[in-house]
Amino acid sequence: MKRQSLKQKSLSCAVVAVIAGSAMAPSAPIVAEEIEEVAVTGVRGKPRSVSDSPVPVDVFGSEALESVSHTDTNDVLKTLVPSYNVSRQPISDGGTFIRPAQLRGMPTDKTLVLVNSKRRHRAALVEIGGSGTQGPDIATIPSSALKSVEVLRDGAAAQYGSDAIAGVINFILKDNDEGGSFGFRTGEYSEGDGFQSTATGNVGMPLGSAGFLSISGEISQQDFTSRSEQYCENWFCLEEQDPEFIEAAKNASLEGDVVQPWGQPNAEAARMFFNAGYDIADGMELYAFGNYSESEADGSFYYRYPNNGTIMDLRTEDGAIYSPLEKFPGGFTPRFSGDVTDYSAASGIKGETASGLLYDYSARYGYSEVAYTLKNTINPSMGPDSPTEFNPGTLANEEIQIQADFSKELSIGLPSDVVAAFGFSYMDESYELSGGDVDSYTAGPYATQDPWGFCSADGTPTAAGQGVIDNGSTLDCSLDGGDPVYTVVGVGSNGFPGYAPEYSGSYSRDSYAVYGDLSTDLSDQLFVQAAVRFEDYSDFDSELVGKLAMQYDVTDTIGLRSSIGTGFRAPTPGQQGTTNVSTRLPNGFPVATGLFPASSDVAAALGAQPLKPETSTNFTFGMTADFDALSLTIDFYRIDVDDRTYAISTLDVSADSESGSAYDNYLALVDAGVVGAESIGGVFYFSNAFDTRTQGVDLVATYPLSWANDSTTNLTASVNYNQSEFTSDPSDYLNDEDQYDFENFEPTLRGAVTATHDFGALSFMARANWYGSYKNSQGSDSGLIYQTYDPVVQVDLEGKYHITDNTNVSLGGRNIFDEYPEKDALGDYCCGALYASDTVVDWQGSFYYMSLNHDF
Repeated sequence: MKRQSLKQKSLSCAVVAVIAGSAMAPSAPIVAEEIEEVAVTGVRGKPRSVSDSPVPVDVFGSEALESVSHTDTNDVLKTLVPSYNVSRQPISDGGTFIRPAQLRGMPTDKTLVLVNSKRRHRAALVEIGGSGTQGPDIATIPSSALKSVEVLRDGAAAQYGSDAIAGVINFILKDNDEGGSFGFRTGEYSEGDGFQSTATGNVGMPLGSAGFLSISGEISQQDFTSRSEQYCENWFCLEEQDPEFIEAAKNASLEGDVVQPWGQPNAEAARMFFNAGYDIADGMELYAFGNYSESEADGSFYYRYPNNGTIMDLRTEDGAIYSPLEKFPGGFTPRFSGDVTDYSAASGIKGETASGLLYDYSARYGYSEVAYTLKNTINPSMGPDSPTEFNPGTLANEEIQIQADFSKELSIGLPSDVVAAFGFSYMDESYELSGGDVDSYTAGPYATQDPWGFCSADGTPTAAGQGVIDNGSTLDCSLDGGDPVYTVVGVGSNGFPGYAPEYSGSYSRDSYAVYGDLSTDLSDQLFVQAAVRFEDYSDFDSELVGKLAMQYDVTDTIGLRSSIGTGFRAPTPGQQGTTNVSTRLPNGFPVATGLFPASSDVAAALGAQPLKPETSTNFTFGMTADFDALSLTIDFYRIDVDDRTYAISTLDVSADSESGSAYDNYLALVDAGVVGAESIGGVFYFSNAFDTRTQGVDLVATYPLSWANDSTTNLTASVNYNQSEFTSDPSDYLNDEDQYDFENFEPTLRGAVTATHDFGALSFMARANWYGSYKNSQGSDSGLIYQTYDPVVQVDLEGKYHITDNTNVSLGGRNIFDEYPEKDALGDYCCGALYASDTVVDWQGSFYYMSLNHDF
């Protein structure tokens, strides 16, 4: 693997050399006219240039966004920001449809997302496991709607409120009042699957003589992929079954030629954003923006094979034997789909008074909904009466916020005016679980032993039992439990039981906040900033957080910057209220696993305590430098989080009285009134489990390599080092495997080097994406085994031809050398998976595409 990685690096360098090589040797750098990037994120009240910002801010304009071949905004950010990561999780319930992301090793809900500097509402999905992330669905923001993106890589809770522990991402919408663009992109993986097509468009138009309306849209479609092998495990191997069963099993899955495909889901989406503004008079502007998005995706669950606890022989009311194999002769693989609806609207008025006070009054509304459908499965407890398609329920998140922001420059005798910013906010938010159809959660007759009363307590037939025997039934009431009359099977739509009335309902809260921010230049070299914020939640105590930041120009070309601040994140209503029963792999074996709210009677019976806010301390120290044509930033950061919200390691559950603590957990579920406790193999909940420290370094460098023929190759290099560790003992909440994987599973090093070069009407782009090594473990507290994954380099290449000044066509490929991470060697993922499916390293292979774009 090391030799192969070196080969990859050599090929990457060769690609860059080809782009740069205009058959002329490089001359001394020719410094182009400098265009200074200005950011509105990070300092309240007055924008500052990126190089003069006291905190690290990346600004990506439309040209940088359009240079990325992805259209999913998650993947665009992953390509441009090495400390931003997103993974593809094929069998992860709603995580299949709304992918979890990270910034600086922290989950999505610890990064505040803004649109036009206003908070973006959360998605309805709460990720099961891990931090229980419930953050905004960034995929609902089409890249075609974006004028620029600002990524603040620093804690900013004192400025923007809860969630801004790892940083802030601010999406700035297009504001054109004329012209527009449209584009079409299509492509497919080299494996011959995963065909994708996306059409995008934008149009700007005037609103009267003093306003604009910019409308952007996107329609996309993608087919499923499969990077899988046929199901063969030590508990069931399809390849060892008789030919007739193998032939029947070909229909177990609704997609692909293996019974359990691993890959991206089928998906289609239609998304729209608008942005509008109108200058009323005297510098007063009325503005509004919003979106509407609909998407649908479907992915597979785990394959159900005969006698796995779901496909079991049952003794029916007439004494006959029924098997679900009558419905699914080769077993079945449930297919889970989600319809995601997302819409929002924000409006406000801003301007400046005669005294120089800047004001911004705004209100926003956001709504996200996920409606689930489950096909190709059964409610085992209903026996032969079970349907094979269910609607398990709907999740919804709703937010309303009213906000007022003010700023004014004050002359108080300092070398420069002091920019004073202040404001207040009120927010109301709710999370609702709506019940599914009755069949998706009902406990049918086969949820208990001997539902028809055929056998007596001493193992002899009752009158009813003797009656079916007399009619030819093979009923055997002997107490060895071998007869199907004693079989107990699971309750609810298998794979994802529906939300029963007792687990449905709405969880809501409101909060208000006030903040203040002061900043000024104390000298020509020193800029300082201080911020404080008070926030009060109806379901938690109030929090007071603060931040100090500075930027010092050592010379005209070298600057130092640093910040220190405190932050917090209040658990969302969704994290406090979500319930889920799904199939997971707590011990490397698929079992039904239940997630219950920490404040519920069920979790309380298992030792849970209600959630409380996470608190944090952030420290950064960095340098900015401009050495002629070379621009360089280096920033060290440390994020300490106390009382971190995290899912405990799954507790085993068993109805076997000889199973020790697993039986105690089963009794706790029964005492709490959980229907179908016999069919649940594990249970967990979210807890303020431990304290952590995440620290690392970000490096960003740009250099225009100029050539003797006046052409230029623009080089950009971004590198992130990130490491997380526990600062308290997590052993009461996590087992040894989960502790090890928390600290070691993500690559500690991630980097990207991009080169672009123009040859008249032709332009080329090459990008090398580098993922450092990482480790995985598998086992139990009695002993772990480990796997180390070697570094991976994946190279992207694109060529673009400008047919006219306004029209261009592109051909390109991602991961053109078809590099994969190493295959799973531990059996930690099982069931046909070849790769660690939750890694941030892409494991789908090469993807080739073409696109057509036109500006008008």
